[in-house]
Amino acid sequence: MPPVVQAGRELTPAERKRYARHLVMKEIGVVGQQRIVNAKVLVVGAGGLGSPVLLYLAAAGVGTLGVVDFDRVDESNLQRQIIHGQSNIGENKVDSAKAKIEEINSSVVVETHHLKLDEGNVLELFARYDIIVDGTDNFSTRYLINDACVIVNKPAVMGSIFRFDGQASIFWAPHGPCYRCVYPSPPPKELVLNCAEGGVLGALCASIGAIAATETLKLIVGMGSPLVGSIIFYDALESNYDKVKVEKDSTCSICAAGSDAKMLESYDAFCGVRSDGSEITAAQLAARISAGESLQIIDVREPYEWEESRIEGAVLIPLAEFFDGRAQEKILRDSPVILYCHLGIRSARALAALEGSGFVGITHLSGGIVSWDEFVLNG
Repeated sequence: MPPVVQAGRELTPAERKRYARHLVMKEIGVVGQQRIVNAKVLVVGAGGLGSPVLLYLAAAGVGTLGVVDFDRVDESNLQRQIIHGQSNIGENKVDSAKAKIEEINSSVVVETHHLKLDEGNVLELFARYDIIVDGTDNFSTRYLINDACVIVNKPAVMGSIFRFDGQASIFWAPHGPCYRCVYPSPPPKELVLNCAEGGVLGALCASIGAIAATETLKLIVGMGSPLVGSIIFYDALESNYDKVKVEKDSTCSICAAGSDAKMLESYDAFCGVRSDGSEITAAQLAARISAGESLQIIDVREPYEWEESRIEGAVLIPLAEFFDGRAQEKILRDSPVILYCHLGIRSARALAALEGSGFVGITHLSGGIVSWDEFVLNG
């Protein structure tokens, strides 16, 4: 496969010394390193997967690294998100990541994008970079990234992790299948757990993130056989790697149309995330609290998260209690209920469980306590 990036300027003497271990390999050499220095890579997510990807691409000398993330560093992140440290708790992840990257390699240009990727900003942002690396943890964003990469003709290096399992691949429509060819539709939302609910082995992020970083460098330089048309599955408990071939779907709803494909109107709706008025914004919640309205504000996170931060006046009922009936016995049916978690994923599941038990008029906080903290900080 030809290199994605053209060779740039001549290497300086300092760069020749720094990247000497690359230069002696014929697969990379001087020209390959010039391609790396000239590359622009966007990493979506500065979390468990994004951390090793960003660190290794910075160390390799990738000229421009873009970082997209709208979250802040939380203490629970530090078990796996190695680009952040204790001193970064409370900071925007993109700012924390930038500082660490610049400490590793001051010649790398770091472009931070403290925003939530969506249908309105994704195409313009992706068009500025050579390669997109997906380090996200939700299906809505994964399908959004895939479709945008098809439209702007960019390779999407994707990794995912959960508990002890991980997978990695490259989806690049002109040269192989896109993500939708393999996974035409997301799983039912009630079957989807995130790392906060199911857990994840921290070191697993390094295994899958290193594969993603390696595949990115292979694309930049044009070396070896990139994972286009293949997926690597890793079972950490059994120490097994499996490489599976995947085929392009000629009837794929996105890549069959190529650059003529259209973005969906709502990726949240496609993935079963509700947009029917069951959500409330941080500003709306603050206004109702200020007005003195009698509300049942319920935190569905775990006790350790509750101890770190909470919304004043809330009560803690962990998510598990919504599925065994204990929560339903604690919540009044004649008073408005507002649920929240970290980002709004667990609270949406708690809301569905309450509605299944006959509760009506339940809402949950869009963006979770992260959005609340942002509102309090900037409001």
